Amino acid sequence: MRLRSFTLKAGLVLLAAYVSACTPIGAAVTAGSTVGVAAVEERGVGGAFSDTSIRLEINHLWLQRSETILSKTGLTVHEGRVMLTGVLPDTNLMVQAVSMAWQPDGVREVINEIQIGGSRFIDEARDTWISAKLESQLLFDSTVSHVNYRIDVSSSVIYLIGVAQDADELNRVLAHAESISNVRQVVNHVLLKGDPKRTAPPEGQAKADAKRPQLAGG
Repeated sequence: MRLRSFTLKAGLVLLAAYVSACTPIGAAVTAGSTVGVAAVEERGVGGAFSDTSIRLEINHLWLQRSETILSKTGLTVHEGRVMLTGVLPDTNLMVQAVSMAWQPDGVREVINEIQIGGSRFIDEARDTWISAKLESQLLFDSTVSHVNYRIDVSSSVIYLIGVAQDADELNRVLAHAESISNVRQVVNHVLLKGDPKRTAPPEGQAKADAKRPQLAGG
């Protein structure tokens, strides 16, 4: 309860920084305009606050358990859906990361895309370039509501999560991602605006089974 209270308060303070880091135009907006961006997202300001709280709590849990998990695992939260990416050195750390990701209140789904193995600096530099390239393409495509998409890139694989207005918009976003050079794969976890999964209750049984996560493919 104390941790939950802390994360909620911290989320109020850090919301601007979080949303800034997760939107294509993030680095250029102020705290006031960041809240404005959240307001026009499909998840709304309330959803952005909830996602921030979940993110902060997971990061806190990871830090308590392992600095390796915290530093090597990508964490994206959108409408209570938690997407984990990155590369960890062994399966045990992956199991711990996934299990702790289920713990915060409000988590509806945990998508495990963590890979097991090593990483190189050149991979990280390329991933950063790919992410920036795709964010730029979505930002300047007037037919795409870019604020509703979150992008993570790991080992030249693009992972997408968020909400698409319709199938045509989603196909356009996927086409942008696939057009970028050096991309090995595009993994789509985006939901359509009318998908009932967006308002489905948390997967309680999945939480109970969180200690037995499936290994990501590849």
